[in-house]
Amino acid sequence: MDTSNNAVRVGIADMKIVKAPQKIRTSSLGSCVGVVLYDESIEIAGLVHVMLPDSNRGRLDSSNKAKFADTGIYSLVELLKDKGVNPNSLKAKIAGGAQMFQFGSKDTIRIGPRNVEAVKTVLSQLSIPIIAEDTGGSRGRSIEFDPISTKLSIRTVKEGMKEI
Repeated sequence: MDTSNNAVRVGIADMKIVKAPQKIRTSSLGSCVGVVLYDESIEIAGLVHVMLPDSNRGRLDSSNKAKFADTGIYSLVELLKDKGVNPNSLKAKIAGGAQMFQFGSKDTIRIGPRNVEAVKTVLSQLSIPIIAEDTGGSRGRSIEFDPISTKLSIRTVKEGMKEI
């Protein structure tokens, strides 16, 4: 990961886009999923930090579209289109979706795996291929994407760094 300040930070339930040479990063990916969409031909990338799979469940405040997989990814595509990206040229890399907590012997909440499933469903609906992923497990992650190299650097708690 770039230790300089050349990376735009994306918060929890947030989304942003960058143009090279800027990089984009997010941290605190536990059960959340970081979804990077990029167009390598024009070196533009966007990142959404998805917290929950579905904006239509329960009494959740769904006004923050970046919070949910079913609304955040569509909103990120719209932001990228506004910057001149052809949606047909988008590719995705995803990371996160850990099962951070166990609740008794039977875990029915499964937020991390449900987030990953929801992200994959939306990307499939949009015909955006997933080029690489690092999902699941039980440890938190931080990620940083470089639109020039299209490498996603992943720092996993107690496991170190890798690139996909």
